Amino acid sequence: MRPFIHVNCAMSADGKLAGDDRTQVRISSDEDKTRVKTMRKKYDAILVGVGTVIADNPHLTFKDGDYDTNPIRIVLDPHGRTPEDALVLDERAPTVMVTLEDCDVEWDCEEIIRAGKDEIDLDAVLEELADFGIENVLVEGGGRTIASFFRAGLVDRYSVFIGSLVIGGSNAPTPCDGDGWVRESGIKMDLEDCEVLGNGALLTFKPRF
Repeated sequence: MRPFIHVNCAMSADGKLAGDDRTQVRISSDEDKTRVKTMRKKYDAILVGVGTVIADNPHLTFKDGDYDTNPIRIVLDPHGRTPEDALVLDERAPTVMVTLEDCDVEWDCEEIIRAGKDEIDLDAVLEELADFGIENVLVEGGGRTIASFFRAGLVDRYSVFIGSLVIGGSNAPTPCDGDGWVRESGIKMDLEDCEVLGNGALLTFKPRF
């Protein structure tokens, strides 16, 4: 059985993840940040795309120096763009790098998965992650990475915090980014919960594939 996939993100009231120059702005309320910190502890792994690594250089850990209790970090990097000194490759937690079959870049990390010729084969990746004992994965971005999971029909839960600001910009990243429809006529979802968190709202959906 493949791991459970939960996509979680925060967007502005006009549906943006950041500015059109990829500059990060604070979107989440204090209450939502607390929710995310607590939620991360419930997942075996946290996954992001290489764009998030390059733009934000995150640790993807919740407790400094505690290697045993941090979730596994997973980075989707088709063409090997993650620099060797990226914080996601430090020793605070194990890291799995995922790239294409013909990418010969090597990283000093726990594991490298090479899956897919033109684009990463997410089904094959999740099969390998299941073999590692990973039962659930929290996908935190960016927009193209989230879109790839929706296109593959692999999202089990989608939660999005809507912050109380407007960012603007036709080229600003969105939670489901990239060219064209994510699927023909879109993807229908069932709203499971709606909660006010500070000066914003958290919506939780179950996609229908």
